[in-house]
Amino acid sequence: MDNMLVKIKEAAAYIQSQLQAPPRIGMILGSGLGVMADEVKEATVIPYGQIPHFPVSTVEGHSGELVIGELEGKTVLVMKGRFHYYEGYSMKEVVFPVYVMKQLGIETLLVTNAAGGMNRSFAAGDLMLITDHINNTGSNPLMGANIGELGPRFPDMSQAYNRELRSIVAAQAAELDIPLQQGVYVSISGPTYCTPAELAMMASWGADAVGMSTAPEVIAANYCGIRAVGITCITDMAISDELEPLTHEQVVRVAEQARPRFVSLVKASVRAFQV
Repeated sequence: MDNMLVKIKEAAAYIQSQLQAPPRIGMILGSGLGVMADEVKEATVIPYGQIPHFPVSTVEGHSGELVIGELEGKTVLVMKGRFHYYEGYSMKEVVFPVYVMKQLGIETLLVTNAAGGMNRSFAAGDLMLITDHINNTGSNPLMGANIGELGPRFPDMSQAYNRELRSIVAAQAAELDIPLQQGVYVSISGPTYCTPAELAMMASWGADAVGMSTAPEVIAANYCGIRAVGITCITDMAISDELEPLTHEQVVRVAEQARPRFVSLVKASVRAFQV
């Protein structure tokens, strides 16, 4: 058996040994958005460091623990903090938790992130439903020998962000009267924020928001047969000719300000997901 597959199974077996009920929905929470995990009832909390072969979060705003329990009548597994390519992890390590989720039986994944808004009609604090992404990280988590037990050599990405799930999130936002932008997310490697020239280039591609995560995890999810949907919190405006200096602390602060709308929308969406 492939060594990667052995590690996935060992990690999943450890998590399974801690659980009362199998999770049906997976969630990955981005910078400043970890508060969503506090909504999970009767939670089992597992620090990443206890899970065999799991990487460890090193970024401020990413707690680094799995929270598993009940949310809106569904059993969910929440990653409170993700892993990034810029932390020095390989792309395969970045997406390792997605494969573990699949091994645990999860078939629906909600990813969230904080990102810079490139669409001039957006504003800091907006929520954006991801319609598609551009992988501009310079790498791909599926490079190397294919593991047939996980997925096909050449996976389809025509619905990287599942249309049915997107429709559900949009409908819940409308019902709650929460303004929801929609757009294309471009994923970069980081850790530097973009230069004005880089932003102008990516805007010309049709990107609406830019961040340092998500595309690798969604690629892996589609590869192994998990339906994915994504919500971005626009934490700053990344317009090439209007660019202002930015810090990670600012990103986290704006994400926290969007907390009530974000929490309401995620909870309503989870309630409406058919799993």
